[in-house]
Amino acid sequence: MAQPLMPHATASWLVDNTALSFQQIAAFCGLHILEIQAIADDTAQTKLTGRDPIRAHELTQDEIDKGQADPNYVLVMSKVPDQQRRTKGPRYTPVSKRQDKPDGIAWIIRNHPEVTDGQISLLIGTTRTTIAAIRDRSHWNMANITPKDPVTLGLTSQRELDAVVAKAAKAAGIEAPVDTRLEGDREALITQLRQERETAAHAGDAVLSDVDALFGKRS
Repeated sequence: MAQPLMPHATASWLVDNTALSFQQIAAFCGLHILEIQAIADDTAQTKLTGRDPIRAHELTQDEIDKGQADPNYVLVMSKVPDQQRRTKGPRYTPVSKRQDKPDGIAWIIRNHPEVTDGQISLLIGTTRTTIAAIRDRSHWNMANITPKDPVTLGLTSQRELDAVVAKAAKAAGIEAPVDTRLEGDREALITQLRQERETAAHAGDAVLSDVDALFGKRS
């Protein structure tokens, strides 16, 4: 199914400017509903700049009105954008998120051991050497690595992770796990995500304060 050229930014705009349901926005943008929930609750690592799909000619106001009037209505894209194909090789990860990669790798190794190093490398954008070091616990920073869901860390999307897990499970001859997170307490999950973000932010502020204090003493 076609999706907007910038799905996360489009989702942010739809959350802020329409009364569409999270499920409608998730379906239109090709995202997991938990990603929409995170955007709405500002638990994403950075505040997204919204992208107006009407100005981009990907959606009409009439289509939005239909969706707002009927929660079960599925939005129809006006113009399919020219999608840029990813080249082979590891994906690019912003510098601000690269420190989270070991945590995401450790989470996949612990929860989905059937996923190969090559699949992890392409999914998160890292080297097989790093993955192998985390897998055999010889990584230089192993003591500080805490397994965390790579989706909540912003390293990949739930859709891409699910696809990789399903493919790996099929190759290994086992049944792919079913995502049951929506069946539990969503508010508890969102609260957990928010706390993880706040903890990470406080840790970063503490490091900056220590650096400022160090250089202040030297001067």
